[in-house]
Amino acid sequence: MAINKNHEFEEVDGVKCGIVEKNVNVERVQFLQNLLSLNNYTVKVQASPPPKVAPEPAAPEAPSTFTVGVTDISFNPINAIFGRALKTEDGKIVSLAYWQQKELVSDIETPYFNK
Repeated sequence: MAINKNHEFEEVDGVKCGIVEKNVNVERVQFLQNLLSLNNYTVKVQASPPPKVAPEPAAPEAPSTFTVGVTDISFNPINAIFGRALKTEDGKIVSLAYWQQKELVSDIETPYFNK
């Protein structure tokens, strides 16, 4: 059971994991896998279950989505980002905009309201 919505854990690929994100596309999976592996986390990925609502027969097939987790069940993405615990390949601290893939380079020096 999760402490709160930001600290979920469940089995991913047969291993109990702290959930990083659910229902993410392949590009996001690659980004998170690279970033978290660089920060010494063991990353597990599995296909997300299909939506509970039955799709219309004529609707095109929805793209596959995935659940990303790390084997450290104490991992909390919010605490990791705002606690400045994650670093990029070049040693910079991961900013929220970088985590959300809104910026290509992490910049924690410039306040968000000046961007």
